[in-house]
Amino acid sequence: MQLDHVRSNGLGRAAAELSGPAATVTRMTVVGQPELGPEQLTLAHMPTRLFGCTPSRLAAFDCPRRYRFTYLDRPAPARGAPWAHNTVGATAHLALHRWWLLPRSQRTPDEGASLVERNWQANGFRDDAQSAQACVTTAAWVRQYLADHVDPADEPVGVERTVAMRTERLAVSGRVDRVDDRDGELVVVDYKTGRRELTADDARGSQALALYVLGVRRTLRRGCNRVELHHLPTGKVSAFEHTDESLQRHLDRAESAAEDIVAATDTLASGASADDVFPPMTSSACGWCDFRQHCPEGRAASPDLHPWAGLAEPPPS
Repeated sequence: MQLDHVRSNGLGRAAAELSGPAATVTRMTVVGQPELGPEQLTLAHMPTRLFGCTPSRLAAFDCPRRYRFTYLDRPAPARGAPWAHNTVGATAHLALHRWWLLPRSQRTPDEGASLVERNWQANGFRDDAQSAQACVTTAAWVRQYLADHVDPADEPVGVERTVAMRTERLAVSGRVDRVDDRDGELVVVDYKTGRRELTADDARGSQALALYVLGVRRTLRRGCNRVELHHLPTGKVSAFEHTDESLQRHLDRAESAAEDIVAATDTLASGASADDVFPPMTSSACGWCDFRQHCPEGRAASPDLHPWAGLAEPPPS
């Protein structure tokens, strides 16, 4: 990985000296390369502007219009109704976070379920009865997960830990659900509550998890290769061991997306049509978009969905 290998000597504090059509700047040293003389420094040697983002911001550019609605348009367009499955996911994550903050003697599976119940909100559900059933189901997931997969005495290295990394083009930060220490190697753990069962291919293909690995390495200065998806509804753990090559492939794609975002943003700022530089990318997934009401192409590409459509089916009584 090419991380943080540019060191500047006062660059940004000294004023540029303009001479003819090319601008020269104060000296900049690149580690491992000979220092250039003042007459050799032009704008071509200026560092590339870093694009600061989170993994979710990069992923939003899968639909450029959705990216614009989320991150550029101000005031932002109104979002649709909240999704019930997001309530489930947010509450389960919050309960597992707060569970680790408890004294060790209080970290029991039942206390995890109680944290779900105490923090429950009825956003996105069809009615109170559906909300109550979803609360019971989510509490049961958390209770069983803690009983089967978690040792309360095995303190994680981090819970809801913010990590960050950067390259010459990209500065990424994000919050990891949990970072474990397994025999001296760090492991990125991501909780999932969706209704679809996950596989190792999901862990391997997740750009967010790969960027978290790089962020853990950079922030915690420890070895990290393994990523795990912990699917609470089934208790299944889907894992993948990254190599430097697999991480580089994810990083290359992230940098390419960042370049496209910067180019589109600059083009929009120069006066181009928003729909030309941030077009919609329609698919059946448009039914889940928070900005569906503002996108006629998305509405034509997919049916309307109820806010509770993403809920996992309750177990048979």
